[in-house]
Amino acid sequence: MKAVITGAGGRMGQAVLRALKSDASFTVHAGTERAGSALIGTELAPGAKIFATLDEALAGANVVIDFSTPEASLEHASACAKHNVPIVIGTTGLTDAQRAELTAIAKTLALVLSPNMSIGVNLMIEFAAQLAQRLGDGFEIDILEAHHRDKKDAPSGTALRLADELVRATGRSASDVRQSRSGLIGQRPRREIGIQALRGGDVVGEHTVFFFGDGERIELTHRASSRDQFARGALRAAKWVAVKPPGLYSMADVLR
Repeated sequence: MKAVITGAGGRMGQAVLRALKSDASFTVHAGTERAGSALIGTELAPGAKIFATLDEALAGANVVIDFSTPEASLEHASACAKHNVPIVIGTTGLTDAQRAELTAIAKTLALVLSPNMSIGVNLMIEFAAQLAQRLGDGFEIDILEAHHRDKKDAPSGTALRLADELVRATGRSASDVRQSRSGLIGQRPRREIGIQALRGGDVVGEHTVFFFGDGERIELTHRASSRDQFARGALRAAKWVAVKPPGLYSMADVLR
């Protein structure tokens, strides 16, 4: 399978490159970098050049793996739809409007979208939803996430997805989700789901769901110590989506 890496010179681009080189079912086909980058015209692997635009890189490709920015991911998905090449997007920080644009593009393109490609964290999200259902309204729920100092969005896309799944599993609504607390806020509403974000150092990614009951507490935690497991999850998604019809898919779909 011939794979194209967007943002090939970035931290996630390099992690995807390592994963592709270690997986015999893939070849590195091409890469992209932002206009003006000194990497444009160089090779990721023998015969695999880095281009300034995805359109240039797509000839003969089977799949694109994209960890970039929200704006760039929309451009990449549009290019993939034009060339009928499936794409896996692990970009975070997408707005509701941007998600709606990707949903529209996915009517003609097989597209996997996930804020976290880790197999472990996606299973953790599933288990957290199941646990919330079983515990019922007797437990309050909070989410704590920590990432490195350079992460631009907060809360993380994974924390927001955790909240969405917990809302769905427990019959809550989006208005029950509260991002951070400050000041004289009064008593906590029983059905509130809180999200707190920490930033610092070189933390790759940590997410904990707290279930607070009277006299007991349950904590469900996932810690990422390397970006390589995000890349491995993206490759698993790439193999899966390459033979799927057009549609917007998640890592939950891949893992099923």
